[in-house]
Amino acid sequence: MIATTVRKQFFFALVSSVLWQISFAQAISSEQNYAMNSPGIVMIQAVFSATVYVKDIQINEERFDKLVDSVKNLDKSGSILSPGQKLDIVVKTLYKSPFRYFIADKEYYKQVHRVVTSGTGFLITGDGYIITNCHIIDHDSAFIRNKFILSTFQEVTEQNINSLQSSWAMTLTDEQRNLLYNAYGLIYSQVSSMILYDLKKEIYVLYRADDINDNTKTIKKRAEVLVKGSPMPGKDVAILKIQDGNNLPTLMLSKDSLVDIGTQALVLGYPEPANDNSFLSAESIIEPSLTAGIVSAVKESVGGWPVIQMDALISHGSSGSPVCNGKGKVIGLTTFGSLEQGSNLLASGFNFAIPLSVVKEFLDSAKIHPALSKASVIYNQGLDLFYKEYYKNALG
Repeated sequence: MIATTVRKQFFFALVSSVLWQISFAQAISSEQNYAMNSPGIVMIQAVFSATVYVKDIQINEERFDKLVDSVKNLDKSGSILSPGQKLDIVVKTLYKSPFRYFIADKEYYKQVHRVVTSGTGFLITGDGYIITNCHIIDHDSAFIRNKFILSTFQEVTEQNINSLQSSWAMTLTDEQRNLLYNAYGLIYSQVSSMILYDLKKEIYVLYRADDINDNTKTIKKRAEVLVKGSPMPGKDVAILKIQDGNNLPTLMLSKDSLVDIGTQALVLGYPEPANDNSFLSAESIIEPSLTAGIVSAVKESVGGWPVIQMDALISHGSSGSPVCNGKGKVIGLTTFGSLEQGSNLLASGFNFAIPLSVVKEFLDSAKIHPALSKASVIYNQGLDLFYKEYYKNALG
């Protein structure tokens, strides 16, 4: 009797799996596509840390005092100009002639600084193998130095402006702070110098998980780079591995080597304009965004391998996102966009992805075999039943 029951349960599970696989081969809605694949989307962070030495900027006290005295002499009685108006004249003069009133100190300002760059990736095995772009984790030295310069400059400038505001015993307006910010920016870019020491890099993967109370929390784990190509025009692919992965949600890769023009293209990732929006809560950042379009062309890169052109919107931060077809299967890896002619702005609707034929070269070299995890199979079966309105069976 027990053996018969076990056989029946096994047969039922086998039939359910086969039926679901048949269903999975059919087109699904964008809503179901997102519900099925979003759990396997992860945020990739490259964290750079270094000790930064930067020359401090000081005000030329003699010239500044003369400037203040000249402004005071404009209205000795104080009946024409308010203190705020006098301050405005001083700030605008500093802005117009920064090299007259600011000088670089001989001493270096030292601080430990941290720069974070981010992108997207997606899980392909339940034990934690992840596909993403190489350029997310392997920035060139010029890019990182520029990031440190901008980040350090912002912090040091804020400190300088706050110090000035305190010494003047006046509250600066936003316009006045911006003018001083621009003045410091010009000085730092041409007079000051910066040295990076003991630069280190760590790669992290962030993903969502539900606790026993169905509350979503963010898990952050160190990642190891197993194999990588090189940023465009190279094959911009990297395979990561997180430790202690166990039955994580995964995405299924398409078996088709070619992509047809007109195929639906759904991109799931973390575009910076959404993630950096100050009006959004920090908790919602880990929720991926969905943009939709179609495959508009298949072209050839300068390296001689194919790239998928699509009109689904992407932005900085979308790099490494999976491109899914209408069946919910991954057909490409979002990699680069196009710039508007004569500007540094991304052109809307002319974006490119690396096809799976290229991605699979890296999977084969690392001997990785993508597969749906048990958790994803069960979850996707439940979703399929839910969208077919078999709500009771979906809960089971």
